[in-house]
Amino acid sequence: MGGFFSVASKQDCVFDLFFGTDYHSHLGTRRGGLAVYGENGFDRAIHNIENSPFRTKFEKEANEMKGYMGIGCISDYEPQPLLVRSHHGTYAITTVGKINNTEEIVKLIFQSGHTHFLEMSGGDINATELVAAIINQKENLVEGIQYAQDLIKGSMTMLLLTPKGIYVARDKLGRTPVAIGKKEGAFCAAFESFSYLNLGYSEYRELGPGEIVVMTPEAVTTLAQPGKQMKICTFLWVYYGYPSSSYEGVAVEEMRYRCGALLARRDHIKPDIVAGVPDSGTPHAIGYANESGIPFSRPFIKYTPTWPRSFMPTIQSKRNLIAKMKLIPVHQLIKDKRMLLIDDSIVRGTQLRETTEFLYQSGAKEVHIRPACPPLLYGCKYLNFSRTTSEMELITRNVIKEMEGTNKNYSLEKYTDPESEHYQDMVKRIGEKLNFSSLRYHRLDDMIESVGIEPCKLCTYCWNGKE
Repeated sequence: MGGFFSVASKQDCVFDLFFGTDYHSHLGTRRGGLAVYGENGFDRAIHNIENSPFRTKFEKEANEMKGYMGIGCISDYEPQPLLVRSHHGTYAITTVGKINNTEEIVKLIFQSGHTHFLEMSGGDINATELVAAIINQKENLVEGIQYAQDLIKGSMTMLLLTPKGIYVARDKLGRTPVAIGKKEGAFCAAFESFSYLNLGYSEYRELGPGEIVVMTPEAVTTLAQPGKQMKICTFLWVYYGYPSSSYEGVAVEEMRYRCGALLARRDHIKPDIVAGVPDSGTPHAIGYANESGIPFSRPFIKYTPTWPRSFMPTIQSKRNLIAKMKLIPVHQLIKDKRMLLIDDSIVRGTQLRETTEFLYQSGAKEVHIRPACPPLLYGCKYLNFSRTTSEMELITRNVIKEMEGTNKNYSLEKYTDPESEHYQDMVKRIGEKLNFSSLRYHRLDDMIESVGIEPCKLCTYCWNGKE
């Protein structure tokens, strides 16, 4: 995934840019970058942040960089921002999104006379470099950005820092958010809306799907109107978004409370305590406890000062080890308890199975699992949420494969209906495989109700396969 922050100010912007970008550190663990423009032209820095946080790696730049406009990013894949010299002049660019038709676009760019792309260490082409190459096919930046949005299969939000202003473009269907903040003499643009509040900015507005604006210290001017269709990622509210953020006017933490409450309304289990898997499962559990009247408890605590997000490392065994090591038990709250545990989702199931076994070993009588979203059946085509290389890594797909046996022409649709026998059998088998006392997923209709915006504006592809 990744996050971004940008500032256009009448004063030096580096302080705001540094801390605003740092507030996006939960969105990636590999690389960070800053680019600024001022009296001395462009200045840029990129650092690997795998073994040290963004703040530590960029402390020197925060004290030495100067500029009144800048863009920053946290990236889990390619190094960025990139400095590009083209017929548009020199600009810095950073992107967040996913390109599914890279080879098709590369072939097209080569046919137009582009000579080469630099390969990254893994042999991939830097997606941000590819976006810049697309933009440079057109006569002006706005046409180039729109061309990129039309050409890319997937999604792409981008920031371009130029001497005249910062171009901010939300992806065509608004799968990722862009929030604009304002204070005297400055505007900022961010992925996470909370990131600018402590820097003195107030909420100004959110960009619409496909909208392109140019941001200067004086104004935010729309250059391309937003489209009417939106498919913002629902998983942002369920898991990925930071609790203090909001998207489309819907607060993440509030949505998670509602989500837990609707989980409770359909449940018949009466455990001794309700708990959430830290951190994102906790607010769902609070909502469940408030609705059900069953006490909320924290039977294990996440040790956060030095551990990265567990799903980020490339090697699965390292993910599992980190997930286990960073949860510290409170044995007195576990022993002899019938527990209902809420996690944001079940992907492979490995971590949750180990957590459940750990609770049993600590004396829990029962462990009932309630994911805050429906079964994940499809890998995301639009955002780089995880490093799952195949849909068959999903616990659901493994179980379905076992159920279908030699039948290779089965339909996944029958496994998305919570009223169907296929769905119920799948859930039962998953619960047994992972050694849960019981398992019940959130229903898609209830989860959508928890968000509270029109269902047609939400992307639910990973649960029902509908684009």
